[in-house]
Amino acid sequence: MARAADLPGAAHLVLAEGVVHLDPASAVFEAMLEGWARQQRTRFLKWDSTIKPRLSLVLRLATFSNQYPWEWQPAEAEAFFDHVRANNPNVTVSTARQYQNSLRMFCDFICDARYGWLAICQDRFGQAPMQILHEHNSISHVTEFEGQPGRRPLTYEEVQALFDAADGRVDEIRKRRRKGSLSAMRDSALLKTVYAFGLRRQEAAGLDLTDFRRNPKAPDYGRYGACSFASASRPTEAHLNAAPCSPSRRWTGSSVFSTITSPRFGLGSGSAAIRRCG
Repeated sequence: MARAADLPGAAHLVLAEGVVHLDPASAVFEAMLEGWARQQRTRFLKWDSTIKPRLSLVLRLATFSNQYPWEWQPAEAEAFFDHVRANNPNVTVSTARQYQNSLRMFCDFICDARYGWLAICQDRFGQAPMQILHEHNSISHVTEFEGQPGRRPLTYEEVQALFDAADGRVDEIRKRRRKGSLSAMRDSALLKTVYAFGLRRQEAAGLDLTDFRRNPKAPDYGRYGACSFASASRPTEAHLNAAPCSPSRRWTGSSVFSTITSPRFGLGSGSAAIRRCG
């Protein structure tokens, strides 16, 4: 049997040579999962949010089919997703596609000859794993937006009511002569900033006043016409994005910037009382 390459997750790096297992099938399956976890860790993927859910999904399919990966056929995947949909009618298309992508990546891993799992399964069990998900039993990504119809953007009146409620908290706290008016003003400014620049949660949490810069299309805003923020789907791919304030939301932007530069807020020029927005 040809030796596989010394890649993270390769069979000969996970399975101990010369060891006779009491349950060979279970031992090889556990080694497969460990090898796939190693391969993903070398790509700096996160354990809690990525690796662990993927391993759990593979275990779910193995438990459902009562078979090991080298025994799987496309019928097992089809029956599994039919079972998932029948027991959870509210499962979204994006979630089901994520499940399918995870299983497809696992099959790609064990079917890649460079890792040696094909040869191990053929030599020990007389069967080789195969790709069980293909274009005829997988969800096609045909539309850009797959959100649920009930989740719609807010209307102009609803946005105005939301901002009025945020500003009303500031006035209410001041009338009661209670602490927290500055915090409420900060929350109101951050809410409007998120809306004006279209920021995601992580981008808003890491936003700093130094991230704002001028926008030639909105000269009235001065240095607050756009903001730059770091974003990345992977830790090694961080890059800067620039988000201009939408012209259709200039009334929002002007309110945000007047709040930020207000002396009562403590963020005027030369002040470092509160540097973080999040």
